[in-house]
Amino acid sequence: MTSTFKDQHGFARSDVTLANWRTAPFSRWSFQNAHDLVPTAEIRASRPDPETAIASEAFLSTRVETDVEGAATVRDFLDYAHTDGFVVLRDGRIVADYYAPHADVNARHLIFSISKSMTAIISGILEAQGVIDPDRLITHYLPEAGGSAYGTCSYRDVLDMRVSLDFEEAYLDPLGAFARYRRATLWNPPEPGAQTETLASFLMTLPKAAHAHGGPFFYASPNSDLLGVVIERVTGRRFSDLMSELLWQPMGAKNDAYVTVDAIGTPRCAGGICMTARDLARVGELLRTGGAANGRQIVPEAWIADMTTKGDHEAWVAGLNTMLPNGRYRSQWYQSGEADGAFCAIGIHGQWLYVDPSTKTVIVKQSSQPNPLDDELKQDIFAFFRTISAMAF
Repeated sequence: MTSTFKDQHGFARSDVTLANWRTAPFSRWSFQNAHDLVPTAEIRASRPDPETAIASEAFLSTRVETDVEGAATVRDFLDYAHTDGFVVLRDGRIVADYYAPHADVNARHLIFSISKSMTAIISGILEAQGVIDPDRLITHYLPEAGGSAYGTCSYRDVLDMRVSLDFEEAYLDPLGAFARYRRATLWNPPEPGAQTETLASFLMTLPKAAHAHGGPFFYASPNSDLLGVVIERVTGRRFSDLMSELLWQPMGAKNDAYVTVDAIGTPRCAGGICMTARDLARVGELLRTGGAANGRQIVPEAWIADMTTKGDHEAWVAGLNTMLPNGRYRSQWYQSGEADGAFCAIGIHGQWLYVDPSTKTVIVKQSSQPNPLDDELKQDIFAFFRTISAMAF
């Protein structure tokens, strides 16, 4: 007898709603099926080619030293850290992967704020084409931003999260501006009596904080959605089509990806992209090797060099960041500031793309971590990645 949805997942499909889809246990399914809850736009691969997971039992059974009680092996740690999918590349070769019982190698998983880093890659390609100039004011591209916080900041301020913005990234607050933001993206249900906003119209209401732009690092997801609005405005193209044409197809992605969109099709570039773990690892490998693949320069080498070597450490420290004590932030990517030159993209609920050039290692972790942030677990994961990067494969 064929198993039911409830047999497979422990809850009925009707139990998953816009009000609870980002909470456990529903997130174990919804993070791999966001298209069933929110409108989306496809990011098409040239020729989708479904993949098969490799047997990694020896790797998963490897004993590791962690500060996590009871996590004696790789598998123990991955289970402890709510892992859905995990991939390790060494010098471009898939050497290990893992998928939880509720996950799949071909599942297109929500990568949350790693979407910011993907969007910045598209921006970097357009910059090299002369379509975008990071030193221009946002109002050069979006005159209607004049009355908002973005009225006097540069595109570079937005890229590096140094916009003076009066906004709190309060993931668990159901009433404030962040809840309005999520309603505008169609990620939350409508509030009775509340005004209906599109994503772009919401962005234009955000006020400036008291200090000047270009100061401390201040993480704010609306910045990255604004990048998507600018990209679509200056190109006259849909972001999903641009990502397919400029990155996804030339890179040789094996599966289509997609991005969630609002009521008028504006992409959620700050957190709405969904892709397989292996295709995300391919993005990391593309950057690690200088941006070329299949005989074509896809991501400009100069942009990669800028992203991996620049970024203001003092601005990072002034932003009161305890993560990455030597770190920097540049073009929507995190730099470790360590001797290994590691850099990464991070999303809430445990999404990671970690690149260690010193060992030619790329690691992807997709997760359904119940706590969206969990800074203590984040530090455990960093240490775990360094352990994996040092392994012989």
